[in-house]
Amino acid sequence: MFQQALTGYKKALGSDHTSTLTSVHNLGVLYADQGRQKEVEKMFQQALTGHKKALGPDHISTLNSVYSLGSLYQRQGRQKEVEEMYQQALTGYKKALGPDHTSTLASVHGLGALYADQGRQKEAEEMFQRALTGCKKALGPDYISTLNSVYSLGSLYQRQGRLKEAEEMSQRALTGYKKALGPDHHKTQRLTKELKRFQTLVNPNV
Repeated sequence: MFQQALTGYKKALGSDHTSTLTSVHNLGVLYADQGRQKEVEKMFQQALTGHKKALGPDHISTLNSVYSLGSLYQRQGRQKEVEEMYQQALTGYKKALGPDHTSTLASVHGLGALYADQGRQKEAEEMFQRALTGCKKALGPDYISTLNSVYSLGSLYQRQGRLKEAEEMSQRALTGYKKALGPDHHKTQRLTKELKRFQTLVNPNV
């Protein structure tokens, strides 16, 4: 469907029209879901170059392509490029949409995940706390983005040996996931297993 739309826009409007570029980006998102990483990068790069040329570096569509590339690089473990992309997206979103917009907060959370992977625990905690506060304010305590920040903080606290806080955050995230996604969702099931393993380690005699 996206491929059909892209072909139609390209034929009718040209390769550099914003509608064509949006279809390019959407096709990249589809390929990402399908795990076609080489094609994903090509699509996101094409969308980014086109949006930058047509709309400028600070336009939301350009920033969305920057953020999408950052997410792709994160999955590929290309940490230097991830930080560059997320920082660029964060700066742009903050300027265009404000610090509490969900796109800004997604970039904040992405940087937190990167810092956690790099062992930069203080910076990771700062980012996750910032994302949690913002998501709670913008979306409420039970929204998935809010719960993801709660879960990320729980995982970070576990790595830091802050076991009581880790368990509290994980329980909070699990309760929210069950309510929002249901008990059979992969996020709920994964966290249920993680929490059981964690509780066994903390209280082996229980």
